[in-house]
Amino acid sequence: MSVQAVLAHEGTDPESPLYHGRRSALGSYFDGSQPGPFTGGTLGAGNAGQPRPGAGFLGRQTSSFAEFLASYSPELLPGRGAGPVPGFPADGTGTAPSQVIRDLPHATTIVAAACEHGVVIAGDRRATAGSMIAKRDVQKVFRSDEYSAIGYAGTGSAGIEYVRLFQVELEHYDKMEGRSLSLEGKANRLASMIRANLAMAMQGLVVVPLFVGYDEATGQGRIFSYDVVGGPYEEKDFYSIGSGSVFARGSLKKLYTENMPVRDAVLVCVQALYDAADDDSATGGPDLPRRIFPVIATVTADGFRKLPEAESGETAQQVVQERMARPDGPAAELRAPS
Repeated sequence: MSVQAVLAHEGTDPESPLYHGRRSALGSYFDGSQPGPFTGGTLGAGNAGQPRPGAGFLGRQTSSFAEFLASYSPELLPGRGAGPVPGFPADGTGTAPSQVIRDLPHATTIVAAACEHGVVIAGDRRATAGSMIAKRDVQKVFRSDEYSAIGYAGTGSAGIEYVRLFQVELEHYDKMEGRSLSLEGKANRLASMIRANLAMAMQGLVVVPLFVGYDEATGQGRIFSYDVVGGPYEEKDFYSIGSGSVFARGSLKKLYTENMPVRDAVLVCVQALYDAADDDSATGGPDLPRRIFPVIATVTADGFRKLPEAESGETAQQVVQERMARPDGPAAELRAPS
């Protein structure tokens, strides 16, 4: 049975994110480097290259890809096959992160703001390893499906794994059930995935997401935050996560107005990221010489839209230009009682 035939059982094809997500998750089976849950050994072995999957493998009907993977190859889930982290007891009871953990690239600040008929999410581009800048152009904001987006802070490589798994999880549900999860259902699915990472989080490999989406039932944008144990916690109007979140949230408090247009919400998010970068060394501001700008996405009734680099760059340059005249940024309007 070919790779395409196995994945076709899930109602997908080689061009879909689900195909690539499953291929990534089960890649060692596909390339024949280790045996999988197949009676013929690997997918690349068997009688004339045609192994037969076990009856339960293709017969298991579950709307959760993470559950499917946990049933057959739990070691392929993020964090499951990593083993103990150096500097920690094998049972995961350690409390202080080792130098190995501190030196891993970490993603930092993500901000989100609800707006008229939708929501905006934006992230800076810096990743740090201890006191060093590990990367200047990291992407931390991603499309999760047509009407939602996700950003993450924490251990970079683990965060990317969770984003990819979550993308596959949502598409898998669509294929199996013939409909999309509700926005709250998506938020809850993400919470269960984060909760499953608790053992690794206790060893220092922490990933904390920020999930946003357009609620088709209410016609509004919604924001969900998490902690290392899960969640979700619905946030009103705006929120931020990561090392610069305290400074970003202070900026959002002063600049945010309810039901603001999408364009204004984009500007407010970039202002908040600038303020975070101003006070937090792990957060990167707009880098004009290198043309590295925040990643910005909107989710509205028209679906997910990632702003082109030219558009995000224009907004970032506007903010930088305004800061040349007013370094501390725009001030909130105050009116004394009459």
